[in-house]
Amino acid sequence: MRSTGFRRTFVALSVCSLALTACGSNSDSAGGATRITVNCMPPKSAKVDRGFFEQDIASFEKQNPGIDVVAHDAFPCEDPKTFDAKLAGGQMEDVFYTYFTDVRHVVGVHQAADLTPYIKELKSYDTIQKQLRDIYTVDGKIYGVPRTGYSMGLIYNRKLFQRAGLDPNRPPATWDEVRADAKRIAALGGGTVGYADYSAQNQGGWHFTAEMYSQGGDVVGADGKKATVDTPEGHAVLQNLHDMRWTDDSMGSKQLLVINDVQQMMGSGKLGMYLSAPDNIPILVKEKGGNYTDLALAPMPGGKGTLIGGDGYMFNKKATPAQIRAGLKWIDHMFLTPGKGFLGDYARAKRANAPVGLPEPRLFTGAADARDQQVKKANANVPVENYQAFLDGNQQLTMKIEPPQAQQIYSVLDSAVSAVLTKKDADIDRLLKDASGKIDGILARG
Repeated sequence: MRSTGFRRTFVALSVCSLALTACGSNSDSAGGATRITVNCMPPKSAKVDRGFFEQDIASFEKQNPGIDVVAHDAFPCEDPKTFDAKLAGGQMEDVFYTYFTDVRHVVGVHQAADLTPYIKELKSYDTIQKQLRDIYTVDGKIYGVPRTGYSMGLIYNRKLFQRAGLDPNRPPATWDEVRADAKRIAALGGGTVGYADYSAQNQGGWHFTAEMYSQGGDVVGADGKKATVDTPEGHAVLQNLHDMRWTDDSMGSKQLLVINDVQQMMGSGKLGMYLSAPDNIPILVKEKGGNYTDLALAPMPGGKGTLIGGDGYMFNKKATPAQIRAGLKWIDHMFLTPGKGFLGDYARAKRANAPVGLPEPRLFTGAADARDQQVKKANANVPVENYQAFLDGNQQLTMKIEPPQAQQIYSVLDSAVSAVLTKKDADIDRLLKDASGKIDGILARG
């Protein structure tokens, strides 16, 4: 699930659509150069990002005169309506964008090149966090390279915390503390809501999953065959939402909310807390009327886990060895050099008035991470101290990607979440039992 609808720190990115000619090219070398097609180029409407992307391709080609990069654009980076059709039709670019949740599917339908023989040529590969690298490893073989990653946390309004007599430098660390703080914030009155959550358009199921992870639970067992929502952790998630909604009246009367609704509430200064990734913060400021000073980020309450997502690049199974090597060099140049490139040139981003200093994406480890964080901090134009709790705390949590068949499962769980938020007498045991049976059916169908 996307964290914002764009899942980027700067501006939305894009992909090649079926309308483009020869979207996947299996390009041959021409004129002595190795030609590769790539996607996820920002659209012309995103002028700043488009300019950055074009600058970085030009500098790459200058450094590598034997490689010709042809970039395709559209919006969004991956369209679920066309992704499978492009896979089946062999129309993917030589180097194509994927979500973390796509990896096993792409490998399973035999559309991805095995990068294992070439990966040592990617000099930055070992600097990437292992848990992110492992997402693109299937049965011991490497099929892709991570580009960004995000993890869920708790966005909260420092001003409302102060008004409610709470310490804005000590955000809630448990769900009991979230409940207690939300009640005090809602008591401020004037339409103020303590805590909000999604409950429609599959987004309720997405957040249910994140809340399960935070308490050490899961929605699907380790073997991927059976649901694990009818558990004490699943009951605790729904009971907590029910109690905040009906006993405490800290979630407001309007429910069946989606991401835009909650962002609007937070941006207007009427919401105390909601779950999100860091990339929501610029949207709250630029589009919803918020300001960076008031907005802070804490780790997921519960202290046991957090949902992670992100993206990376895989390679067309028809790509030649020369194209694979060229594509790996391009990824390294564009995305995997700390403090440089499309995502890491913080000085350039600052000059363009893009937010610099958000705690994620955080792709690297060790010395590479230290270098990236140093350059980011030197160019920060947002209050980085507001995110320190998130930086310190989320690194200690177990990180889990979304479940298999995520969107279908989220649709089932939406019904459970919406029921407890709209019906005071909702039967939580029955809701979880019904959801478990439906998820088992989804998993059985594959």
